[in-house]
Amino acid sequence: MTQFISQNLKNDLLKDFNAVVNEGEQLLKSVVDEGGDKANALRAKMESNLKAAKDRLRHIEETAIETTKTAVRATDNYVHENPWRAIGVAVGIGAVIGLLLNRR
Repeated sequence: MTQFISQNLKNDLLKDFNAVVNEGEQLLKSVVDEGGDKANALRAKMESNLKAAKDRLRHIEETAIETTKTAVRATDNYVHENPWRAIGVAVGIGAVIGLLLNRR
């Protein structure tokens, strides 16, 4: 359950980070072209930073996807190797949820 919550938090963080990167790109595109080497250097630095941020975001997404796939494979293997235990756990969780819902 904790992994599921942390995965949701990671997904929310990735969405927020992606939105910030996109807004930065839009800001960069909307900046009025100003003359001078300083403005060009600043623009180039900002483009470089945005590219680095996008690369880090892609790496985080790939890592999260791979971690999720590994967890799914491990769960699938466990359930296939221990079907009765998995059924027992599912029944136990269902009973607990049923009791909690009945209390309301």
